Amino acid sequence: MLNLLTKYANNASVIDNSNKVKVSLFYIPLFLLTAIFFYLYFAGALSVERYVEIQKDIFIDINSTLGQFPSLMLNLTQLGDALIFLSFLTLLIIYAPKFWESLISASIVSAILSKFLKVLFSVPRPAAILDNETFIIIGKKLVGHSSLPSGHSITTFTIITVLMYAFMPKKISSKVAWVILLIGLGFIIISTRVGVGAHFPLDVIIGGIIGYISGLIGIFISKNDKLWAWIGNPKYYPFFIILFMVCCVVLGTKIYKENLLIYYLSMISLIVSLYKIIYVYIKK
Repeated sequence: MLNLLTKYANNASVIDNSNKVKVSLFYIPLFLLTAIFFYLYFAGALSVERYVEIQKDIFIDINSTLGQFPSLMLNLTQLGDALIFLSFLTLLIIYAPKFWESLISASIVSAILSKFLKVLFSVPRPAAILDNETFIIIGKKLVGHSSLPSGHSITTFTIITVLMYAFMPKKISSKVAWVILLIGLGFIIISTRVGVGAHFPLDVIIGGIIGYISGLIGIFISKNDKLWAWIGNPKYYPFFIILFMVCCVVLGTKIYKENLLIYYLSMISLIVSLYKIIYVYIKK
């Protein structure tokens, strides 16, 4: 997918696509959040206990199904980690810096919302409130009171939203296919949070919606503010060279501890981007 992006997209097209993003795109996610609120209200599930109770059975059903593929779940769920997902997009700093301008703004917004809402709702993780013998836990057992919303889901859909609108095709048929592909990928990734036993279904759905909203906000910020415009200037590439090296070290640590395939793929992508950005900087 990255090869297609770098081949067919350029910074000018990303800027053009960003300028086409309208405020009306907020209507659907806000409607969905409102619908979820009223569903919980009429179900008497605005309390933490009832919120957990009404999802318990479907959580166990989804978890027991997806939990049959532990290796796949453990690898795919890492894409909810910003370091892992963004490693696959680092080459776009060279080819489409405007995409990264939007993404940085969106990521800051999503991080603030995630932290604030987790503290506000303080919903316990499945492993903190349910009998651990009744569902499958893959990877590290999380027992804090930070289940709602899912941070991995927010991160995933923040990135996917910016990616989706930045490289939106011009043909209607291609637009539909592109949106279905990315939204589908997003749902696959966030569903793994239920699969590994880290979140309840509504945690990831709400997290995905908030991520989408964060992505849109990031795009609007980058349209009206030039704070990150320096990203596309090659004279600042040494900053990214150092950053990529640090990320490689962090990934190396992750590989040493968990040895997951997704970490190797992420590392390869980072190394390729590191080579390319050094090459461009030297040749400038």
